[in-house]
Amino acid sequence: MKTVKIYTDGACKGNPGPGGWGAILQYGSSRKELKGYSHRTTNNIMELTAVIQALGALKEPCEVDLTTDSTYVKKGISEWIHKWKRNGWKTSAKQPVKNKELWQQLDAGAQRHHITWHWVKGHSGHPQNERADELANEAILSGR
Repeated sequence: MKTVKIYTDGACKGNPGPGGWGAILQYGSSRKELKGYSHRTTNNIMELTAVIQALGALKEPCEVDLTTDSTYVKKGISEWIHKWKRNGWKTSAKQPVKNKELWQQLDAGAQRHHITWHWVKGHSGHPQNERADELANEAILSGR
């Protein structure tokens, strides 16, 4: 099974507002950069979208080392989602889970791979995280 490193980030100008996401996929010496734009969105939606799009770009099941600066994404997929599913997609406060459809997409996409989740502090000088942030902001500036 191939081992792929993925670095993702999402950004939003206003929350909600115009948003972008960026992702870097590395396999050996190969590197692919992805980015996308949404006219009106939230930062959390862009963080989730970056991971969903990156995993969706993999053409076969892989060992994935995935790094995000979003505790929302990392804790959501590795801790909270199990309770949400058991509780019919309700939070511990009995409220509907926000961004449920995206969490379901991420859960389905993650099932194809063996993923090790990593968190890094945003804007702390981590080169790939900084580049993913640049990609997200480029998408916002270009509007695509």
